Amino acid sequence: MSVLRHDWQLAEVLALFALPFNDLIFKAQSTHREHFDPNEVQISSLLSIKTGSCSEDCGYCPQSARYDSGLTPEALMPIDKVLQAAQQAKDQGASRFCMGAAWRQPKDRDIERVVEMVQGVKALGMETCVTLGMLTDSQTARLKEGGLDYYNHNLDTSEDYYSEVITTRTYKDRLDTLARVRDAGINVCCGGIVGMGEGEQDRAKLLIELANLPKHPESVPINMLVQVEGTPLMGTEKLDPLVFVRTIAVARILMPTSRVRLSAGRKDMGDEMQALCFLAGANSIFYGDKLLTTDNPMTNHDVALFDRLGLHSGGSSYAVA
Repeated sequence: MSVLRHDWQLAEVLALFALPFNDLIFKAQSTHREHFDPNEVQISSLLSIKTGSCSEDCGYCPQSARYDSGLTPEALMPIDKVLQAAQQAKDQGASRFCMGAAWRQPKDRDIERVVEMVQGVKALGMETCVTLGMLTDSQTARLKEGGLDYYNHNLDTSEDYYSEVITTRTYKDRLDTLARVRDAGINVCCGGIVGMGEGEQDRAKLLIELANLPKHPESVPINMLVQVEGTPLMGTEKLDPLVFVRTIAVARILMPTSRVRLSAGRKDMGDEMQALCFLAGANSIFYGDKLLTTDNPMTNHDVALFDRLGLHSGGSSYAVA
């Protein structure tokens, strides 16, 4: 029986990464089956509600104002357009609607408009998630009061490698935001990006950072870097697909009751690789043809893949005891 731990050490996590592939997958799938329906995948949809002109310098992000990625900035979307997108996502099978805004930190007036969006999406019967950058205590409290279910704020990578990717926000800034969200009683969605040139120790340390939080994130998105022309990480050596699958498997073992989301990068993954990720314990995906500004598999392709694999959507967003 898997035990929820918050004291993982580097040596034992590296030992998991080093297991023979079949042994690692068996261990991850066995852990997965203790807590979840092995053939059920939670479906989320992600919408960029405010695009571009971000002051941060995240090396992977085409939304940074510092890079010429060809992206056209867009102001905060009207609420009716957001709700139209949410309804469409629900009609296509999504149970959670995630809204992302390219801000370093929102202004209070922005929070009020986002709260209206959250309340409108909840009225459709969907779970809500937003990612808005860093928050103040009062902003976090307002989002909780407005009914927000999840807040996404990724650590991206290990603390050691972080400065190779981002210099405009510290690792502690990210951890402080996560603590603020958790203290407010909002569910945490937090993961990272692999394939940014980091080493195996960095991938292990990222997962340890997540698993050793006082409470595991309810959702753990694992993203494969999507390389975008004009961003500093364009041209980074591609990660071995099996290393990505191993990362999913180790995340599942370290955080047995969290939703592990197969997130950005799926458009570049074959069906066989995605099937291995589900076998390794991934049980959440993003539907829709866009993830903020990067391409994602079309919904009809996902439906066909689910049918081929015997997977189904729906069910509780939380693990069984």
